[in-house]
Amino acid sequence: MEADAAKFIGAGIACIGMGGAGIGVGHIFGNYLAGSLRNPSAASAQFTNALIGAALAEGLGIFSLVVALLLLFT
Repeated sequence: MEADAAKFIGAGIACIGMGGAGIGVGHIFGNYLAGSLRNPSAASAQFTNALIGAALAEGLGIFSLVVALLLLFT
């Protein structure tokens, strides 16, 4: 296997984390919505936690994109 082919395969595998981040954000907001419909009085207190969780999940997705770009261009 050539080195260029291995770089492309590794970058593709590293991009799987971006899909995981999308699934994580959907899971976080889906659970937030389900909880806020069950207990509307506590929804405003939990919205900040939902945003923090979504930001952390997106941060991990961006980190996987950076790793993929580093694999491609180094």
